[in-house]
Amino acid sequence: MAAALPAPRWLLAGAAALLWACCGSAATDGIQDQAEHFFRSGHTNNWAVLVCTSRFWFNYRHVANTLSVYRSVKRLGIPDSHIVLMLADDMACNPRNPKPATVFSHKNMELNVYGDDVEVDYRSYEVTVENFLRVLTGRIPPSTPRSKRLLSDDRSNILIYMTGHGGNGFLKFQDSEEITNVELADAFEQMWQKRRYNELLFIIDTCQGASMYERFYSPNIMALASSQVGEDSLSHQPDLGIGVHLMDRYTFYVLEFLEEIHPASQTNMNDLFQVCPRSLCVSTPGHRTDLFQRDPQNVLITDFFGSVRKVEITTQTIPLDPNLGGLETRAPNDEMATEPLKYAEQLPVAQIIHQKPKQKDWHPPGGFILGLWALIIMVFFKTYGIKHMKYIF
Repeated sequence: MAAALPAPRWLLAGAAALLWACCGSAATDGIQDQAEHFFRSGHTNNWAVLVCTSRFWFNYRHVANTLSVYRSVKRLGIPDSHIVLMLADDMACNPRNPKPATVFSHKNMELNVYGDDVEVDYRSYEVTVENFLRVLTGRIPPSTPRSKRLLSDDRSNILIYMTGHGGNGFLKFQDSEEITNVELADAFEQMWQKRRYNELLFIIDTCQGASMYERFYSPNIMALASSQVGEDSLSHQPDLGIGVHLMDRYTFYVLEFLEEIHPASQTNMNDLFQVCPRSLCVSTPGHRTDLFQRDPQNVLITDFFGSVRKVEITTQTIPLDPNLGGLETRAPNDEMATEPLKYAEQLPVAQIIHQKPKQKDWHPPGGFILGLWALIIMVFFKTYGIKHMKYIF
């Protein structure tokens, strides 16, 4: 039998190159899949537009709604430079406020959502339909400061939260004008055509809120509402000291849900859809996802309520000195005790809700003392009679 001839060197080299290419391609595909999984939302920055459209003291809860969402998005990483906050009234400085410079979202008055570092961009009569639409579409006069602009792009995820009084197909501004669902839908379409967002989450807490997203037709929009058409959105947490309700039901339970979220949470949008069933909200919350390209189950809460953080990937080994932790200096206890708590460092709502109300100092009612004296006089007359009255007077 003839002996087998050895394979030529060029054939072996070609086979080795092909094998290396296949392995390298597989490794590259694996890294690419990991990177796509990490950056699965496709956005590079987050923005929030938070709008309270109601004036007057009896609408205290609408301001508290907006400030509560403001507090949550700041805690999860969105800076003030990427938040446009619009408050139609200043409840913190209202003369009817028994505790000036505060706005509370819970009846125990433990959580001050106004804080000491709130940056209101549009206040009082600046909160109009025209200004709101100009913020969304970018049609703002050149003299407008940077803090009043929505400087988003086609890689921006935008959260738009609105609260106030509304009806079937409209939301009132300042109790003097209104924005319709058609105007809002057209504004979102302009944003899409001008490449001002990547994905948009719209949340509205008002009566018949679902009617506000019925006319949406732009892609990549997910919408949530506190009530269906024909239903009222009800208030929550009445406070006798302030004299008004402190929040609306839907926003209250959304806030309680967000208090459990941290920047690394894997909680998705389907969980947010379930936060306020009819048994809690009394109304029927609604949501719309047909315009959104991704499955809500794959959309993280932090894709809209959190902030994208820049990450630098390196293959180098960076030594960390374990003794660096001992070099940190801590302030004296006295200084720490006197330093006021920062806005996001206050007691979370989840803990407050289960606390017992503070015990108030007991004072006898006005008629208690009078009744006590009447009892003493009756006992005296029963014991000594009227004849001993001359010794008293």
